[in-house]
Amino acid sequence: MRTPDFSNLLKVLECRRPDRPALFEFFLNRPLYRYLAGIEEDPEDELGYAKIEIQAFCRAGYDYAVSNGLREGTMCFPQDEREHKSSFSMNKGGIITDRGSFERYEWPDIDECDYSKYGKIEPFIPEGMKIIAHGPCGVLENAVALIGYENMCFMSVEDDGLLQDIFNAIGKRLLAHYERCLEYETVGAVIGNDDWGFNTQTMLPPGDLERYVFPWHRKIVEAAHRAGKPAILHSCGNIEKVMDVVIDDIGYDGKHSFEDKIQPVEEAYEQYGERIAILGGIDLDFICRRSTEEIYERSRKMLGLSREKGGYALGSGNSIPEYVPDENYLSMISAAVPQ
Repeated sequence: MRTPDFSNLLKVLECRRPDRPALFEFFLNRPLYRYLAGIEEDPEDELGYAKIEIQAFCRAGYDYAVSNGLREGTMCFPQDEREHKSSFSMNKGGIITDRGSFERYEWPDIDECDYSKYGKIEPFIPEGMKIIAHGPCGVLENAVALIGYENMCFMSVEDDGLLQDIFNAIGKRLLAHYERCLEYETVGAVIGNDDWGFNTQTMLPPGDLERYVFPWHRKIVEAAHRAGKPAILHSCGNIEKVMDVVIDDIGYDGKHSFEDKIQPVEEAYEQYGERIAILGGIDLDFICRRSTEEIYERSRKMLGLSREKGGYALGSGNSIPEYVPDENYLSMISAAVPQ
């Protein structure tokens, strides 16, 4: 097990060459966390799950940890219950339909939320390691969940003033969430996790993203940079039309989430790698379906491609859900950290 060193990931996020190959993953999964941490059952204390996540990230060779356990008790946007299936309609669960339902919605109060776990966890974080804090989904994702995707599209034409108010109500609370996280020394960076695209295009026209969504992402990135910490965008889908805005205007330091059917990470690195850190990108379908030898070889080649100029950390194109075979995941990270 190698000693974590968050400064190694910081070099990647500065588009520099790290001292050793770096890993990046948004999430793993609960059985894999337990396996990597060498624990059979989750402990029941307040910080139990967070401690397992941190130990798992550390033992696997990451220089940081992302923790769902630390998010418990922090701000979230109440939604109608959805069926817990592998997928669901983006029109399900819309509970804000007009001005009346907007005003009746119980918007969360940041002052009633508890962020103390980000401080309490400090004794359990290995020396050299940091937490990367994320949001309760993002500006656009929460709007889709509260309004419904088709309803949101209609609202942009029929009542754009209401839609703007909804986005602002979400955005200012997400900004407050990140500002609270950034107060803690345990937090070394933040992730703006907000899916913006389908396979072929952005979910909203670039002009609408600029109007409703991007102003709040600018504020989140500005808050991170004021605190001297980098900000990472995790966004699924095809966002090629707005990548220049992401890099040159909003100012994100790293981009995560890539799919081969949209743009292979090798191509994304060649196109953007000198302007923004490229994180992960080994396609999730590739990891699931290919042999361990093929996964290792592609991972090794990707690290080789980035060896000279840096600005890359190895990982999947999205995350590691339970259906990913453990041996395939381990084959990928072994290209950076021999197991």
